[in-house]
Amino acid sequence: MESSEYGDGEWALRLAGAPDQVARARRLISMTLGRDHPLHDDCVLLTSEIATNAVVHSRSGDGGVFTVTVVCSARSVRVCVQDEGSPQVPCVCHTDPDATGGRGLPLLEALSHRWGLVREGGSNRVWFELVLEPAVVRTPRLAGVR
Repeated sequence: MESSEYGDGEWALRLAGAPDQVARARRLISMTLGRDHPLHDDCVLLTSEIATNAVVHSRSGDGGVFTVTVVCSARSVRVCVQDEGSPQVPCVCHTDPDATGGRGLPLLEALSHRWGLVREGGSNRVWFELVLEPAVVRTPRLAGVR
C-alpha cells in the first residue's frame, strides 16, 4: 500500500510495513531535499533509523503500514514517521558496542537539533528536526588593533 501527496512544502508517503520499504522512505527524503542539500546525509540516515524502528518494533511490521512525512524550508528539515503502535514505549537504550542494532534513537539524540516521540491513538510518531546553522567566522585579533 502506498500513497503520496504534496502540499504547502510537505511530502507524505504511506508505505507497507515491510523492511524493503525503508529504502523507499530514504528515497523520499533524498528526492525531496536533493543530494546537494547540506542536511541530506543526516536526514537520510535518521529517516532510515526511525523507519526501520517502525517496521521492526511496531505493529506496522506485522502487515501494517507506516507514514513518512517531510517538511523542508530554506533553513530546516522536519521528518516524522508514524507507525501503528507498539506494546512498549520506544526508548533511548545504551547498547553493547558489539550489538548490531539499538542505535537508532541514540543517533537521533546525537545528530538532530530536536526530536521527540508522541504516543496517541494507538500509534507512535517519532520526529526529528535538523537546522542549518550559520557558520561562525572568528577573526583573529591583530596586535595593536582594538
